[in-house]
Amino acid sequence: VAIANWAKAYKMKIKGALLVAPSDVEAPKYTFDTVGFKQMPVERIDFKTILVASSNDEWMSMERAKFFAESWGSQLINIGEAGHINATSGFGEWKEGLAILKEFE
Repeated sequence: VAIANWAKAYKMKIKGALLVAPSDVEAPKYTFDTVGFKQMPVERIDFKTILVASSNDEWMSMERAKFFAESWGSQLINIGEAGHINATSGFGEWKEGLAILKEFE
């Protein structure tokens, strides 16, 4: 979400961004106080982005991940049932993520 907001303001040449498990701050479940993230940006991002999502992420449904990937012009990669892709879900060193990141080379 931060990259999508940042991309609206800065028009520098960017090679790409890997967007891993963005949280849907508009979802009713999302009750955290987030400064500057009250609304999900839907503007196209002007550089290559890959959105990596999980089919059972409690903070972003796959339907919403598809919507945001389409809105942002991102390639969507669904890694299956992985929960919210973070350390709490068992992710440490993430070799698959590094392989995806190398797509920007």
